Amino acid sequence: MKSFKMLSVGIVNGDGVQNFPLIDGIIINQENSHRLWVLEMFIDQAYQSTFEKWMADEVLLDAKVVISYPENDPAPFSVAVEAVKQIGSNISVLLKGRLKRARSQYAEQLLEELIAEGLAGTDLLRRFESDMRSRPRLKRDIEEVNE
Repeated sequence: MKSFKMLSVGIVNGDGVQNFPLIDGIIINQENSHRLWVLEMFIDQAYQSTFEKWMADEVLLDAKVVISYPENDPAPFSVAVEAVKQIGSNISVLLKGRLKRARSQYAEQLLEELIAEGLAGTDLLRRFESDMRSRPRLKRDIEEVNE
């Protein structure tokens, strides 16, 4: 098994991503034949009913998780809520699932989209730098959600 620090997690919800501010988080690659990952989030209890509903409904969630370093691209996971436990005024949420198929790097996909929009030269450079900092959802990701 290998464990990593989870820095941020967002759950794809409709046309957007709902981010859950982490107090702490860990992600574990179980390195087993099922290729399962375990994600544990320590978050504010204000989100308890959301995760309990997803758990009761046995919803399969698409998660975007930044691991280890803030500049890393979010890793796409397909997960289910396994447990929600109150700890003081916060909750621990246990998610289990699989890493989704590998894909091209965010920067390359963003650049493709900006060029397709007709941007070039200085405009392209400014927009690329800005979007690399803000990390907007890519059209390709939005299309995957709507399929």
